[in-house]
Amino acid sequence: MGGLAHYIEEAGVATTQISLVRIHTEAMAPPRALWVPFELGRPFGPPGNAAFQKNVITAALKLLEADSGPVIEDYPDDAPAHKGEQEGWVCPINISLPAEELSGADAIEAALRDEVGQLASWYDRALAKREGRTTFGVSGLEIDDIVKLVADLFREGTSTSPQSDLKLSEALKLGAEDLKAFYTEAASAQPGDASSKQLNDWYWGETKVGETLIKLRTICAEDEDPAMQLLGNVLLVPTNQRHRGA
Repeated sequence: MGGLAHYIEEAGVATTQISLVRIHTEAMAPPRALWVPFELGRPFGPPGNAAFQKNVITAALKLLEADSGPVIEDYPDDAPAHKGEQEGWVCPINISLPAEELSGADAIEAALRDEVGQLASWYDRALAKREGRTTFGVSGLEIDDIVKLVADLFREGTSTSPQSDLKLSEALKLGAEDLKAFYTEAASAQPGDASSKQLNDWYWGETKVGETLIKLRTICAEDEDPAMQLLGNVLLVPTNQRHRGA
């Protein structure tokens, strides 16, 4: 958006924007930007807090009063603590398995199928609660097919895309997004009020699918396909969760 702002300004229209990554905004030097210290994907702060979000939007619009730029201002307040962060949230289902059970592709596939099976009823509850709305489905694959796709990557020479119109890297990326959607939506239907940070930490730190995807980074990064390398090095696991595989 920072680059686009320059073109819009050349047409005589003043612009402002919200930045979640300050160094990127500094490099693009847009005319006006408000940096906010919130997690990625939530530029206005926590969902359901209209008053806080209104303050953020007002601060961004106030930058339009600046006649020239570039102007980058920092939003002074952190996002309010989520109820789940204040009280502490723990997933009530123990889906952990001994680490040694993930020593091979067959064991990985069995462990992931077991996890998915334990969470399936919770996902169905979440689906009913949201009247059928879900973010699962971008890959076009069923959850069991995604599990097999992931496990096959640990079987040398057996990895192919299950979608004829998608490359393996594309199918894996979308499949990984669907896995996370399935798990986090299922967890959100359980008792308690978890924040997105708690759900992410649970997904990457306490589930076998999170552990498996972190291990898969290395396989992807060492693949001959540049798209798979990009997936392993950048896209498969969020930067703030990669320490778990160190």
